[in-house]
Amino acid sequence: MTYKASVLFVCVHNAGRSQMAAGYLQHLAGDRVEVRSAGSAPGNSVNPSAVAAMAEEGIDISAATPKILTDSAVEASDYVITMGCGDACPFFPGKTYLDWVLEDPAGQGVEAVRPIRDEIRGLVENLIAEIDAKA
Repeated sequence: MTYKASVLFVCVHNAGRSQMAAGYLQHLAGDRVEVRSAGSAPGNSVNPSAVAAMAEEGIDISAATPKILTDSAVEASDYVITMGCGDACPFFPGKTYLDWVLEDPAGQGVEAVRPIRDEIRGLVENLIAEIDAKA
């Protein structure tokens, strides 16, 4: 049985940063990693600028929907990556918690979202390297 890490990306609305990160991880790691995303106060839909910025990378996140953060999602994940949700994340011992400080793309045009997207890609690539090193 090969080790399959599970990663949960959390931001407030689960509409921008966490969705882009989940899209990248799914795209770059494929089936090697289980990917989840959630928000402490999920929005109604994924940020259209985030969808457009990811489409430029050939990654379609248009079907993604914001989900509420649950204790069980955190408990089921090896890595919990927060993006500005502060103390809203439940803490479980034995998990790897990372906080990625990223600008919030909410209400921004695609031009403003691109640098956030590119920063997320770099963070996701580093995360994959860390997960692969443990496998």
